[in-house]
Amino acid sequence: MMSAEPEPAVQDRPDPPAPAGFRAWRPTAVLVAVAAAVALAVLAPLLRRGFVLTYDMVFTPRQPLLADGLGQGTALPRAVPSDAIVAVATAVLPGDIVQKLALAAALFFAVLGAGRLVPTGSTATRVVAGLAYGWSAYVAERLFIGHWQILLAYACLPWIALAGLAFRRGEPKAGARLVLTCLPAVLTAPGGMLAALVAMVSAGRRRLPFTGVAMLVLNAPWWLPGLLHPATAAAAPEGVDAFAARGENWGTQFVSLLGLGGIWNAEVVPDSRANPLLPLVILIMVGAAVHGLRVLARRWGAAPARALALLGAFGLLLAALPTVPVGAALMRWLTVHGPGFALLRDSQRWVAWWALPLALGFALAVESAAGALRTRAGRAAVLVTAMLLPVAMLPDLAWAGFGRLAAVSYPRDWTRVSEILAADERPGDVFVLPAGLFRQFEWNGRRTQLDPAPRVLPETTVLDDTLLVGGRPVPGEDRRAAEIRRAGLSGLPGLGVGWLLIEHGTPGPVPALPSGATEVFGGQWLSLYRLPGEVVPYERGRPPVAAVVIGDVGSLLLIIAMLLWWGLPTGRFTPFRRNQPGE
Repeated sequence: MMSAEPEPAVQDRPDPPAPAGFRAWRPTAVLVAVAAAVALAVLAPLLRRGFVLTYDMVFTPRQPLLADGLGQGTALPRAVPSDAIVAVATAVLPGDIVQKLALAAALFFAVLGAGRLVPTGSTATRVVAGLAYGWSAYVAERLFIGHWQILLAYACLPWIALAGLAFRRGEPKAGARLVLTCLPAVLTAPGGMLAALVAMVSAGRRRLPFTGVAMLVLNAPWWLPGLLHPATAAAAPEGVDAFAARGENWGTQFVSLLGLGGIWNAEVVPDSRANPLLPLVILIMVGAAVHGLRVLARRWGAAPARALALLGAFGLLLAALPTVPVGAALMRWLTVHGPGFALLRDSQRWVAWWALPLALGFALAVESAAGALRTRAGRAAVLVTAMLLPVAMLPDLAWAGFGRLAAVSYPRDWTRVSEILAADERPGDVFVLPAGLFRQFEWNGRRTQLDPAPRVLPETTVLDDTLLVGGRPVPGEDRRAAEIRRAGLSGLPGLGVGWLLIEHGTPGPVPALPSGATEVFGGQWLSLYRLPGEVVPYERGRPPVAAVVIGDVGSLLLIIAMLLWWGLPTGRFTPFRRNQPGE
């Protein structure tokens, strides 16, 4: 059972080693059970076979490994290397199983990691920290918008901090563990950035040469092609305003950010975020967390606690920057003139750095408050209230957002079109109509979702990547898509396109087809046409192949080196000595 009484109320030293035997595992078993309960409470309706397709989250039965997944596409490498990893994973397991495993792992390990990270001997305090971190507006909004890669990165942050603190103390093999715990986070640019800074601040400045270089190499598969991509210089400044954080209630954007919410897309915000009491609860939690961070500093030491708190403040600053005129102007300038900054829009995601000090500080403050009470019943009431508070303030994360998400099956048309394209040896990529990146298919309950064609079809797929955010167009970043808009459908073969795919049952006009286009497949949901004329291979608008190879090989070699370090006997390949007392 969960202990309602802290052991003790305030500890000014690290936890002592746990005694051997079954009882030593008891707190971990409780925390594991709570983490599993959270994952089940959120995902239970989705565990049947089928795909959860919502906004940016698109999994397919078997995703092909294409140049775009390795950073060699004409669009910015926003899903690099995650598309390549998913392609490999779905060659082994069905795509819907891969998706459910990724989502369950994100929810489970976020709760478990935060509970493990908080320095306490109280199981109840660990549960408070785990729920404050794992049952949060950040998790809900990123889940509903389909950012599964960001959720995996978010789940990794406590584990990265644990490994970083061990590396700071000079524990054997902690450097290898630090790098390896970052692996699920570096599937995309934002996740890699979140992981890198947590790794560097938790490991400390003495370890910065190692952690800095390691994080640079580990993230090279996305930043090298992103930095050298021709689309980088053509990034649209309109994206800064369109993807800025927004207020969810009368508490304004900043209070929403303090409470780990404030995502730019109002359609994915849980209804409970409009609760008029929420801003007051957020401010109370933040005030408690500030007190708890002082306890954290006594248990961890001032330097790591201060570094984590400052990183959280930095995340809040970055998230809030586009919401003020001067900050928005600066971000627009950086987006246009700073190589790679187009990969880092959607500023609210940086509050993930604030989530750790908020959860740890709140849990330790609750522990202190409970310890100040004289009666066991009073202490239990404080702890149980703190555990239930995140769930009570965000009930609509449960049960897939009260039905917001569902598991659906792809129509047979997608398989037939894929088979036709795979069997045809003639050159030519695929262009998709209606224009736009997002769809609202009838077979997916009219939910907004990213077009699945690039992750279903065995040929490179080109989409018109102009976005509509709040009715405002945000120009896309794919040079070839822009050239197609100017040339029209008749110019498709000259831009490397040999096929035209029309998707039915989703809003959007379809223009007149080019003369001579031949229908190869016509179904209820898809129609595939072969375009006339010679297809001219399209080679412009891609990053250098060498950059992709260098980034991928360098990252792979680092991972192999860290695995070898991890597997070698203690005392071998240990480049850093232990800290001496007082360091």
